[in-house]
Amino acid sequence: MPQIPEKIHELTVGQLAARSGAAVSALHFYESKGLISSRRTSGNQRRFSRDALRRVAFVRAAQRVGIPLATIREALSELPEGRTPTRDDWARLSASWRSELDERIKQLNRLRDHLTDCIGCGCLSLDTCVLSNPDDAFGETRAGSRLLVERKSPHPAGGNCAPTSANCD
Repeated sequence: MPQIPEKIHELTVGQLAARSGAAVSALHFYESKGLISSRRTSGNQRRFSRDALRRVAFVRAAQRVGIPLATIREALSELPEGRTPTRDDWARLSASWRSELDERIKQLNRLRDHLTDCIGCGCLSLDTCVLSNPDDAFGETRAGSRLLVERKSPHPAGGNCAPTSANCD
């Protein structure tokens, strides 16, 4: 991994990519989303301050655990401009994200545990399908896991027309 001499206070996008392990396109994307910032030289080239390295590491770590970019951007916006996120910053933010991650883990475990039942059905038409009809919310009024479009009126030729369809049976 290339080292950055201490006297260099700004990095090109290539240097930032090499040091952070992020693709140049990812860095451009992060910048477009307000996660990192750069200044432009007189030749219109991007220059990133050294703190961008820590910010990129922060973004990538948060992404790996499933934190949405908008949430990451909000967290980084709380830091003063030019200050790198510290261990304390990470500890505070990761603690606030923990309950959200725990809830997602519970949801994924429920989906995993019920996936075999659904595949065993073969057509997703169980009376109570935990994936398509959680808690059998529609069991009182309809059967199966699909919601059928209610048909409004009989077609004059004897068929039925769906209210949202231009074609009739």
